[in-house]
Amino acid sequence: MDNQYFVDSDKLSEAALKKKHSLENDPSSRTDHMQYMEGMEQIKSDIMDKVLSEVRSFDYSQYTARDVNAALNHDTCTVEDFKALLSPAAEPFLEKMAAKARLETQKHFGNTVYLFTPLYIANYCENYCVYCGFNCYNDIKRMKLNMEQIEHEMKVIADSGMEEILLLTGESRSKSGIEYIGEACKLARKYFRMVGIEIYPVNTDEYKYLHECGVDYVTVFQETYDSSRYEQLHLLGHKRIYPYRFEAQERALMAGMRGVAGSALLGLSDFRKDALASALHMYYLQRKYPHAEISLSCPRLRPIINNEKIDPLDVHEKQLCQVLCAYRIFMPFCGITVSSRESEQFRNGIVKIAATKVSAGVSTGIGDHESKYTGKESDSAEGDEQFEIADGRSFDKMYKDMSDEGLQPVLNDYLYV
Repeated sequence: MDNQYFVDSDKLSEAALKKKHSLENDPSSRTDHMQYMEGMEQIKSDIMDKVLSEVRSFDYSQYTARDVNAALNHDTCTVEDFKALLSPAAEPFLEKMAAKARLETQKHFGNTVYLFTPLYIANYCENYCVYCGFNCYNDIKRMKLNMEQIEHEMKVIADSGMEEILLLTGESRSKSGIEYIGEACKLARKYFRMVGIEIYPVNTDEYKYLHECGVDYVTVFQETYDSSRYEQLHLLGHKRIYPYRFEAQERALMAGMRGVAGSALLGLSDFRKDALASALHMYYLQRKYPHAEISLSCPRLRPIINNEKIDPLDVHEKQLCQVLCAYRIFMPFCGITVSSRESEQFRNGIVKIAATKVSAGVSTGIGDHESKYTGKESDSAEGDEQFEIADGRSFDKMYKDMSDEGLQPVLNDYLYV
């Protein structure tokens, strides 16, 4: 992608403004979001077709209280039961769902809760996703950390006691290439027992290289599984290509990654259908790759710098709780992560019911961990954040709060032999 479309220290060029206007107002100016671009690997997989077929046939208005009761009384939750638990008919049964979800969580995870932190190493992006603070047309302070700065950030985080890190970049191959990310992963291995990445989707050979650099797991958010809505929200860049993004987790597993995670961004489209698709995506991956560690997340839309109006579909906390309880009942062994997008009160409650993993000491900005962790002024510049967080607790505070709630915080449970 031509760098004229990056908003950096200068305002958008006239050509970029014309391009932006055309993308927003003339659908014919956009590439076909279902057609792979040059260089994108195509794999033979039926998972996308199976997921979308189930979503298309999902009429959640048809489910009744009787269906929900039956689902809660079954020992094993079928796909049809899961659909009932996601339906509006299940809302009056939230307490019963929470009780069943809590039993499943305790059965498979005990009272443990895993802690990790994200580290954003660059916020350049070549995509125009209208809801994201990193999008290439948004006027924010861009930054890419060099290896010395990355190591400094990692040392600050590791000194706090954290043992698992998730490395993130904006989706820009030109600014954050695979080799750059790989070197950052090698550094992460010096300081952390678990290393995950949340970057732009790549091909199998590239995931294999990153795995060799020390990556344990890959997170990719589909954002919305509604193809029409996806096309309206992703106007430019590689992220616009729906099937390539959908198949990212499978390519990662084919490359030898130990685990993958995914989800929709709830609020971009019909949250019940996106929740169904998210879980089924991970469910079919688990059946195809039974050795893999599979995780689900549940992010909701959060405010961004220079917020674009995207007509979000609000998902309230009770509805989010319903989704998470349904996830746990449907996939008892699945890890469930609740990020700092959610409030302290909500996260404290949901880890007792369905969630197994939470982030702590979070920053979605670039190069600011020293100032946030130690209170010292950083010597380097800082890049703007991707979105506003709701729960800003430090690692120490999160660890104490989880312990005070009767939970056992876990920093790492994996041994390399």
